[in-house]
Amino acid sequence: MQLHQLKPKTKNKPRKRIGRGGKRGTTSGRGTKGQKSRTGHKIRPALREFLKKIPKQRGIKNIVLSKKPQVVDIKKLEAHFESGEKITPQLLLEKGLIKKATGQLPVVKLLGNSDLNKKLLVENCQISVSAKEKIEKAGGSIK
Repeated sequence: MQLHQLKPKTKNKPRKRIGRGGKRGTTSGRGTKGQKSRTGHKIRPALREFLKKIPKQRGIKNIVLSKKPQVVDIKKLEAHFESGEKITPQLLLEKGLIKKATGQLPVVKLLGNSDLNKKLLVENCQISVSAKEKIEKAGGSIK
């Protein structure tokens, strides 16, 4: 036996065509009044209602062009790094001082809110003016 040889046990029942006179009467089993009693009724999804409430404006307004850097204070560098060690965003990520942003290595900015006593070599990081002064004062360098 194959698929094309299969036959159903019962015959197909014709679908009931309502609203065309006959025994069903005026409402034809659709209840009375309202959207669902009309022909071709469509109930709009909730998402469409939400979209219609948003004001129409030209252009795209929600794109952030510049990524905000993750900030690290030099006090944390003092605690986690040895003197003469190189500091890069990759090393900061490995030590747990920063987290990945959208699956990528984030932009890092160093802030100088506290004092620094270790000589550190900083690469590929944005640095505030006060942090730059304190790193260079401690004998470190910035690339």
